[in-house]
Amino acid sequence: MIGAGIIGLAVARELLNRRPRSSLCVFERERSVGAHQTGHSSGVIHAGIYYNPGSLKARLCVRGAHALQRYCAERDVAVSRRGKLIVATGPHELPRLDELERRGTANGVASLRRLDAAEIVHVEPHARGIAALHSPDTAVVDFSSVARALARDVRQAGGVIATGCGIEHIAVRPRSLGFQHAQGWTEACHAIFCAGAWADRLAVAAGADPDPRIVPFRGAYLRLRPERRHLVRGLIYPVPDPALPFLGTHLTRHVDGEVTIGPTALLAAARDAYRLQTVRREDVLDALSWPGTWRMLGRHWRAAAIELRRSLRRAALVRAAASIVPGLQTADVEPAYAGVRAQALARDGRLLEDFAFSSTPHALHVRNAPSPAATAALAIAEHVVERALREFGLAR
Repeated sequence: MIGAGIIGLAVARELLNRRPRSSLCVFERERSVGAHQTGHSSGVIHAGIYYNPGSLKARLCVRGAHALQRYCAERDVAVSRRGKLIVATGPHELPRLDELERRGTANGVASLRRLDAAEIVHVEPHARGIAALHSPDTAVVDFSSVARALARDVRQAGGVIATGCGIEHIAVRPRSLGFQHAQGWTEACHAIFCAGAWADRLAVAAGADPDPRIVPFRGAYLRLRPERRHLVRGLIYPVPDPALPFLGTHLTRHVDGEVTIGPTALLAAARDAYRLQTVRREDVLDALSWPGTWRMLGRHWRAAAIELRRSLRRAALVRAAASIVPGLQTADVEPAYAGVRAQALARDGRLLEDFAFSSTPHALHVRNAPSPAATAALAIAEHVVERALREFGLAR
């Protein structure tokens, strides 16, 4: 196994559950598990409203959300069922809200209901809009805590998690894979790669097609000052732009009661650009040399300009949030944290919406697993393990 984020750990746990006598090692480049997307997310357990019915995202998100909440209850990981509002602020957004309602209903999202302007304030007194969708079962969790629980499960089942052990070279042999890493050399009959922002590089090193390529998007968050947290009871989202795989500037009350605003969605200069100033030459060259990057920017330059402004000016991000919570002011916020979304981008400029996987000799690769991958982690693990055992000739 490569990668000890929430997906890699869930896959490792599922493998050991199904084949308890397996010799399994998870290689992780960082010193701790869940160090990247897992530990830098909004923490939302998505209900499955946004995704095309029948897609992997739709099926695995809904199934995974239920499985994750059961798992957290069994492992004493705190989950808060805050509920979510998706708020339309003008008539032009109503057709999109209709479509979200259709998708959520088709995907089997429980208790989803439509609200009018008067009903919105009963759920979120400080929110304003002309209509909304209310998902009372949408919850929040600390995904880092989930990752640590999964890591304990893997170790208790006999698996090894080797942290600080990045993969430096892959040798594809007729009957095995060889890995040069920070602690030496390892030979494996089979491997599953869950490498997040570095998924494309490791896939290509193992013999996969370079399409799609990972292009990193930096998402920065602000937090409400404690005396202003009363403005948000749960989760308040805008109606998203259907042309983009992002959900817009939203407000989230976390498990600990902190309220964040964000994220931005800025094309990043590094795959670990948690600071805006972080630039890595290899990552920049990868993005700029990929034809899909320029085609994407050509299609979405207006959205890119808006996100650049919100990333550079705190007031612009607050104004976006104030469109649904008008009482917000720039003085109410302070910087919080940032995450980096590993988004797969096709050569033709399409931002891949669905989860994507590919195979190479002796290996299976998770090529695109952005949000709601953390929500769907346990269901993704079942899907990946079933496919891997079948392709590796190990299915019973």
